[in-house]
Amino acid sequence: IRGAHNKISHLTQEEKQRGIIACSAGNHAQGVAMSAKHLGIKATIVMPVLTPAIKWQNVKRLGAEVVLFGSGFDEAKTECSRLEKLHGLTNIPPFDDPHVIAGQGTIAMELLRQKRSSDIDVVFVAVGGGGLIAGIGAYIKRVYPGIKIIAVETTDSCAMAQSLQAQKRVALPEVGLFADGTAVCVVGKECFRVAQKVVDDVVLVTNDEVCAAIKDVFEDTRSVLEPSGALATAGLKKYARTHGLNGQTLVAVTSGANMNFDRLRFVAERAALGEAKEALLSVVIPEQPGSFLKLHDIVYPRSITEFTYRYGHSERAHIFMSFEVKDREREVPDIMTQLRALEMEPVDLTDNELAKSHARYIVGGRSSVPNEYLLRFEFPERHGALKKFLGGLRFDWNISLFQYRNFGQDVAKVLVGVQVSETPEHPDELPASLLKFLVELDYRYVNETNNPVFQQFMR
Repeated sequence: IRGAHNKISHLTQEEKQRGIIACSAGNHAQGVAMSAKHLGIKATIVMPVLTPAIKWQNVKRLGAEVVLFGSGFDEAKTECSRLEKLHGLTNIPPFDDPHVIAGQGTIAMELLRQKRSSDIDVVFVAVGGGGLIAGIGAYIKRVYPGIKIIAVETTDSCAMAQSLQAQKRVALPEVGLFADGTAVCVVGKECFRVAQKVVDDVVLVTNDEVCAAIKDVFEDTRSVLEPSGALATAGLKKYARTHGLNGQTLVAVTSGANMNFDRLRFVAERAALGEAKEALLSVVIPEQPGSFLKLHDIVYPRSITEFTYRYGHSERAHIFMSFEVKDREREVPDIMTQLRALEMEPVDLTDNELAKSHARYIVGGRSSVPNEYLLRFEFPERHGALKKFLGGLRFDWNISLFQYRNFGQDVAKVLVGVQVSETPEHPDELPASLLKFLVELDYRYVNETNNPVFQQFMR
């Protein structure tokens, strides 16, 4: 709202009379609508047709005219440009504008008024397009240059980190969608120019670490942040832990609470992993009496949160388990050493996305189908997205496994097993015909065929 309000306030009287327009499905839309209402200006907000009702209804409640157009953001943006030219409206950009950047910088002004500058060591700021960190950083570095400014991004949406490293703006081919408010492929031109001068370091965090930060803020304040809004807190925790900081004052700028209720299920599932309070292991144990008890005794007295077993071999049993820990980096290696001493074969799956998103929920056990390849897909979650995905699959290949989970968020996760008789040139590669098909399908995917979870629990 700060950036939008400042930009709108600086429009000429003629521009204000003609009205303003913006394209957004998130916080920027509400910021523009609220600012326009406060300043008595007509606002039009273009949003994709499948924007959740709670979001476009909030914008409408704030007095803006909502235009629902297109199945995705790109189509909505095209319609926004058409309406802008047709009606002579002024477009209010979400980040790459000097007035927007300056408006965001008022956060730093308020921060330094509330807390003595000598008491602040580091400020952490979430980065999407870069407007927020450019504004905050420019103000702080001008007034108190000794305060460090740390940018925080997710590992799968790190356009600023790559741009700063390359010393030029880098356009990402694709971005992760969990922290959708900061899922930007390329940072703003003016934002990057300023960021180069004011950003001291960048911290990259995982989605699990973001979930843990959401939980932390909720337990402390009973407020629920959206993933992008909790990015800075996740970055603060990780930076403090990896740098061994003690006795310093660290500030995290929380920047959004546009959370879908259904998404909380995913957040709750991943928070324990993100705060390093849970470990996920697969263990191969002898298929003989007493093995379960020996395994349990090594983990005990830690609380076991999941334990899955299915008979599949007369000599070896495959166990999928998770348990609570206090110090994961120390405890997990120690437990694995004890298991190996009993001729058990443990594998740490805590960071294995296939295990966390799919394997623990799949029923049916092992399959012995030949020539099977496993692929994990992610694509924007919207009405009809799964139907479109299924329509793109080739039916001259046998689909040997299929799992789709709706996490109540903006990204769909699908696991597909497919039988292809063609032999690949290298054992670790996919057959040429399958690779060609995947390029034509044009969906983000990961080849999980050699993942130990697939090999141990599904084959």
